[in-house]
Amino acid sequence: MAKVYQANEIKNVAMLGGSGSGKTTLMESMLFECGVIKRRGSIEAQSTVCDYFPVEKEYGYSVFSTVCNLEFENKKLNIIDCAGSDDFCGGTVAALQMCGSALIVLSANGGVEVGTQNNFRLVEKSKKPLAFVINKCDHEAADFERTFNQLKENFGNKCTLIQFPVNAGAGFNAVIDVLKGKMLVWKAEGGAPELKDIPAEYADKVEEMRAALAEEAAEADETLLDKFLGEGLSDEEIMQGLKCVYADGSMYPVLCCSGAKDMGVRRLMDFLNGMAPSPAQFSYPTVDGKTVTPDPKAPTSLYVFKTSVEPHIGEVNYFRVMQGTVHNGDDLENMERGSKERISQLYQVAGSIRVPVDELAAGDIGATVKMKDTRTGNTLNTKGCDLQYAPISYPQPRYRRAIKPVTESDAEKLAALLTRMHEEDPTWIVEQEQR
Repeated sequence: MAKVYQANEIKNVAMLGGSGSGKTTLMESMLFECGVIKRRGSIEAQSTVCDYFPVEKEYGYSVFSTVCNLEFENKKLNIIDCAGSDDFCGGTVAALQMCGSALIVLSANGGVEVGTQNNFRLVEKSKKPLAFVINKCDHEAADFERTFNQLKENFGNKCTLIQFPVNAGAGFNAVIDVLKGKMLVWKAEGGAPELKDIPAEYADKVEEMRAALAEEAAEADETLLDKFLGEGLSDEEIMQGLKCVYADGSMYPVLCCSGAKDMGVRRLMDFLNGMAPSPAQFSYPTVDGKTVTPDPKAPTSLYVFKTSVEPHIGEVNYFRVMQGTVHNGDDLENMERGSKERISQLYQVAGSIRVPVDELAAGDIGATVKMKDTRTGNTLNTKGCDLQYAPISYPQPRYRRAIKPVTESDAEKLAALLTRMHEEDPTWIVEQEQR
């Protein structure tokens, strides 16, 4: 039986990034590291778990947002892999509304691109904690320093290095992690790194960076500031302070990895487990001004944030459990439509992979099928619960079909035309009305 994770054990993260930043490949390595898949697929082979719709395989990029439930080190990571193109930003907006934090992926060879800037604006509007990960550090044209400088130029000094690569480029296999105070070295197959002492030539740089992190952490509260000015902060106190400044948006941590080589992926998930806020730290507003906290013992309430039509299955509804605990066989009421729905089957999902589960607790994200009358934006409640959540506020379309306003002269011409046609054939207007 699958473990039922509570709100404080869950991290809901929206993974964003421009086209070509390598999100899907990075997600594939995450799934592999968590044991969801036994072999990593690739975009070229059209075998990735996230890009499984025919249109995505044909064009070689993500079109739809994809929910991936991962279990890593006794925590649950619900990562929503969002499409890179701004044409499909509706899925990104929905993901940000459901998640407690965001991760923007950019490539070490491409740097900050238009897609990066567009995604940053969406995250900034959502007011969610943000981290960056510089992917493709193994690319032959990788330039980590240039990419990090572009981050600071575009998004300010909040961008703070947590790690940096020792040898970015085709031979990439090592990262110095300032928080851990170690050098992480990978074998050719990637996976779990070997921890080594920091080489002497980097000791001064790491010490300087750690001092800067400690100073940022000290700004979290007066107690830490007093300790910082006195005997200094311990590693645990630095982490405590950094969690606070990251959660309130005062810092954008920057990490690095190679999704294709599976290097730095475990450390990235470890970072999200340790730093990203859990649903237990948030409340969610309702349309009538109430706030809902993820209490697993409260009356069950779900919010459907995504609906897709999938081959051989039909409609799949993706939801977040806002409060309570949902079970197989539960009867719920659709608050918008006034209809009754039965949860015939609950799933924990990872792209195209769906694993049946018996229940999901408050704060978790899952899916169900064969709902009769439920659509995206609907609230499903147990009997007697009257909660209802605001619909997702999607951006206005950039292009609209131009409609020329009808002038008085146009109206007169149309009236004359209809009169003439009626005179020629009196039955014409009657026939049109019947049609």
